[in-house]
Amino acid sequence: MIKSTAPINDSLDVGGRVLFVIPDNYQDDNVFPLGPGYMAACLRLANVQVEAYCMDVFHHSNDDLAAFLEGESYDLVCLGYMGPRFKRGVQETCKTIRRVLGPESWFVIGGYGPSSCPEFMLRETGADVLVMGEGEETILEVMMAKRGHDIKLEEIQSVVLIRDDEVVAAPRRRTIKYLNTLPMPAWDLFPMDSYTSSLKFARMADTDKAFPLISTRGCTDKCSFCFRLDSGIRVRKPEQVVAEMKELNTRWGVNYFYFVDELAIVSRSQILKLLALIREQLPPIKFRMDCRVTMFDDEIAVALKDAGCVFLNIGFETSSQEVLDQMNKRATVEQNVAAAETARRAGIGIGINMIWGMPGDSLDTMRRNAEFIKRFNQYDQIRTIRPITPYPGSPLFNMAVQNGDLSGPEDFYDKFRNSDLYMVNFVGVPETEIYQTLYEINKDLIYDHFRNIDGDMEVAEGLVQGFHDLYFRGDTEFRGPRLLTTNKHVRADSATTQGIWDGLELKEGSRLSGM
Repeated sequence: MIKSTAPINDSLDVGGRVLFVIPDNYQDDNVFPLGPGYMAACLRLANVQVEAYCMDVFHHSNDDLAAFLEGESYDLVCLGYMGPRFKRGVQETCKTIRRVLGPESWFVIGGYGPSSCPEFMLRETGADVLVMGEGEETILEVMMAKRGHDIKLEEIQSVVLIRDDEVVAAPRRRTIKYLNTLPMPAWDLFPMDSYTSSLKFARMADTDKAFPLISTRGCTDKCSFCFRLDSGIRVRKPEQVVAEMKELNTRWGVNYFYFVDELAIVSRSQILKLLALIREQLPPIKFRMDCRVTMFDDEIAVALKDAGCVFLNIGFETSSQEVLDQMNKRATVEQNVAAAETARRAGIGIGINMIWGMPGDSLDTMRRNAEFIKRFNQYDQIRTIRPITPYPGSPLFNMAVQNGDLSGPEDFYDKFRNSDLYMVNFVGVPETEIYQTLYEINKDLIYDHFRNIDGDMEVAEGLVQGFHDLYFRGDTEFRGPRLLTTNKHVRADSATTQGIWDGLELKEGSRLSGM
């Protein structure tokens, strides 16, 4: 029988030690790991001693990690990650953990990467346990099983194991509905001075401190290029969200809030109430959110601006209605245009996310995507066209497998090198033509950006050369222009000091409660 001890509360006395390893992203703009933060807080309610080893902040090597683990003893050593990071360091970190850990410790993995292809990830990492989906309840039950409580590991919902070379997967548990009673993340376990000072966004002053939080979990949509960690959407009470913002502002001086929700604006009543409370209960702050074009109009835009919103990340995705329909975006080109115009009227910066390479795309739609960027660009970020990647777990990945373009997760990770490369050709255009057109378009977008900002064409030339070497010489170390610019290379804002570069890759924050 599959068991569950949820909901989480402080009546349990589990004891023991847990370590969360935060892998290195090989950059200095590190997002606080909300998943481990939430899970650590829940474990501490059950009298579990929790620690964090932040390779991202301190750039610890795998040898450093091995030396650290050899001198310690933990019940669980946990690591979560996004799929694109797996081959870029995470795989070797997993091998290090597996090599050093003795039989007295369990190695646990989770998050978007592992949850999308559990068997592959278990075999590649050698992990003892894989947690599917959000982790607060599951990790507590795994710890109870490890500590000898009346629960067997294979009976825990959302756990996947390998036993005698066979995959043992328990049914998925229901998503957590009591979000408003969960403890706030265990910020004190982490180097908060580093996490609050490392993120630098457009329209942010040099002295501002930025930090992530969530007001919702999940998404209302099922876009074909996206892997859904859990189905549906749940919304935290606005009072709880603002209470967390006040705590971060008071304790850590955070005054720029990065909402990492997949979808922060769920309904008109929800967002307007949240914005009213922000205005009433917080000192002047700034924040940024993600939103859909279908839930954005002048009323919401004005309320966002009045509450301190300086930037919206919007998934426009394409200028083609046919492709929008292929993506299952449930939006129109006209709504895309209206949203961009609304943001401009309100004076809110926008992240113009445009991807290319879906079925129905062509070189002409790529050019029209670039025209959309130039038409509505406010120059908060250096925006270019990125080819679509069929990440495991997404409907697009399943299409690639069905078409014979990929054989499965192992084939994907063998081929994946860089998210600016086109892995699977869904459009039928020769690859040489695709990369030549991408190069010409992205070169033009970069030059257009620098001509409208500061005229530093030497930096622009370097970025263009990076794309050239990626497309034509296979230099996969190039990671796009948003990670190579400084604060003087984005738009200035009259209400703040010079804007600062946005160094975050789309959807790669450690978000929600997946490990």
